[in-house]
Amino acid sequence: MALPFPLAPEPDQHASETGRKLFAGPVDFVKGVVAMSGLPPADRAEVCFAGRSNVGKSSLINALTGRKALARASNTPGRTQEINYFALGDSHYLVDLPGYGYANAPLPKVAAWQALLKQYLSGRVTLRRAFVLIDARHGIKEVDEEILSLLDSAAVTFQCVLTKADKVKAKDREAVLTQVRGKLAKHPAAFPEIILTSSEKGDGLATLRATIASVA
Repeated sequence: MALPFPLAPEPDQHASETGRKLFAGPVDFVKGVVAMSGLPPADRAEVCFAGRSNVGKSSLINALTGRKALARASNTPGRTQEINYFALGDSHYLVDLPGYGYANAPLPKVAAWQALLKQYLSGRVTLRRAFVLIDARHGIKEVDEEILSLLDSAAVTFQCVLTKADKVKAKDREAVLTQVRGKLAKHPAAFPEIILTSSEKGDGLATLRATIASVA
């Protein structure tokens, strides 16, 4: 029986407060990594954000942390070319992965960071969940399928986070959700809830914070 992939419910007060405290505490950039040998010690739970270029990943990280310039947001797709590590206090790493898909960079460089992304997803033992960001205006594209399949093969649980929800009219939202649910049903590593977010409006941020805080 196919999973229905409902929208994640609003967190209860305790979960919401736990998530708020995690992101209200120290959030520090640790390092940018260009090779697996440069990863920090695997001494805490990690969650990672993956998404095609220009999906709004940096904006979402900044909105979650309440820090406008923590992650580098750019109108130029493919600017983030490293695995960027952020420490959430002493308990979690939040990992910003290189954008995949079309990128304004030389092809050899694109190939190098895409290979690094695949190595990380396949080999990081402390990675508890990947959050795959999908533009709510477009749904899951072919370029996303490669990452979803890689997460399946690596047995890494991933959860779909729809970004830019404020850009989608209510009448168009159900069509996008239907498309996304149909695609996710084919992936055994998919977590059976979708989180709908807007970095600009703040929608879904409490839910995403609480979800990250619960992953240990």
